[in-house]
Amino acid sequence: MTITKSIKQDEKYIWHPFTQHKISPLPIKIVSGKMTKLKDEKGNSYIDLISSWWVNVHGHCHPYIARAIFKQSKKIEQVIFGGFTHEPAIELAKKIIKILPKNLKKVFFSDNGSTAVEVALKIAYQYWFNKNKKKKTFIAFKNAYHGDTVGAMSLSSGSDLFSTFKDLFFKIKLFDYPSTWEGDNKIEKKEELVLEKIDKELKNNHDIAGIIIEPLIQGSGGMNVCREIFIKKLAKVINKRKNLLIFDEVMTGFGRTGDFFACKKTNTKPDIICLSKGLTGGFLPLSLTITTDKIYKNFLGTNFDKALAHGHSFTANPLGCAASIASLNLFKSKKVFEKIKNIERQHYIFSKKLRKLEIVEKIRICGTIIAFNIKGFGSGYRAIIPMKIKKFFLDKGLLLRPLGNVIYIMPPYCILKKELKYSYKIIYQGLKKLDETRSHN
Repeated sequence: MTITKSIKQDEKYIWHPFTQHKISPLPIKIVSGKMTKLKDEKGNSYIDLISSWWVNVHGHCHPYIARAIFKQSKKIEQVIFGGFTHEPAIELAKKIIKILPKNLKKVFFSDNGSTAVEVALKIAYQYWFNKNKKKKTFIAFKNAYHGDTVGAMSLSSGSDLFSTFKDLFFKIKLFDYPSTWEGDNKIEKKEELVLEKIDKELKNNHDIAGIIIEPLIQGSGGMNVCREIFIKKLAKVINKRKNLLIFDEVMTGFGRTGDFFACKKTNTKPDIICLSKGLTGGFLPLSLTITTDKIYKNFLGTNFDKALAHGHSFTANPLGCAASIASLNLFKSKKVFEKIKNIERQHYIFSKKLRKLEIVEKIRICGTIIAFNIKGFGSGYRAIIPMKIKKFFLDKGLLLRPLGNVIYIMPPYCILKKELKYSYKIIYQGLKKLDETRSHN
């Protein structure tokens, strides 16, 4: 493989995320993108089947969003948000509130998914503090991933991804995420057991400040899917115990589960919701933490003591807000949810073919996401799927990024039927080769 000058410079200067540079292949330099396709410096083209870490809901370089950012850049690109405001932030807040459950009323801006979660934790903690009730323990779920900041990592301590940092974590209570898949006949018992344990914990432990969950599907923890009925029953338990329910919809928001938000699909009303990733259509970093008037009013007072002491330099960046408004407009103007339903239908057709492979297990589908486990290579992040299969996909023009032994597809909504069919064909070919190799060993 010929190493270009720019890749040599990358190797010299850059430290990439989630990368063991000693053993990882050199990165591919991408020079342009259009809708589902990315093009590298050598002219090779790739179908982005993971929406570039799940952010490009409408595809790359969508001209409508690009124009909105350019138009806004000629007015105001950035302004301090403490004591000031601007029209893009106001309009975005109004648009978001209109499509969320009616109890969610107040929008707090920050920069990315991790910080949206940190804000949610601080709001939940200080809500009780302002009521003269100190509660400092959170309930989270095994295999959850809520981000890379210390608070978010603490919530994700049920995963082996952050074990290096465990001495920094604050105390949490972990419960099983009742994952399910095609052919799972034990799901009802799993759900009942988890709900009973959580209810008992809330009843007996008065230190619980809130419970946080990735509703319907865990992302980086392995694309683990739970049922709508579980989320509904969980919400009822939290409401009965008068505690706080936090939905981390950083990944599940903006159509990924088949509806605008998982809370809409499950007809539930979280007390706090965290949004990011698809918010700006993949153009700029921005996130929202949204809560109720009831919670917000507990932060009001005659001095600063009760105020939320949190903020970022680029809070409510006008360019990010403009991109988000444009992205939300596209959901209405381009019949996006019809495209989402079509993707889900195609996933179900493909799943029937996947069942023929001995190496594939635990197929699950949620909206535009299909995921399945590969047998025989371990589990979790320590699973080692041979590099040759990853290279096979890349050589055939597919951008995939397995999570340990889990392969998943989460494409932009603009993906064409022929692009999906080609992708399914190549994935099946690669898995079949892997299956045959394993059988011969």
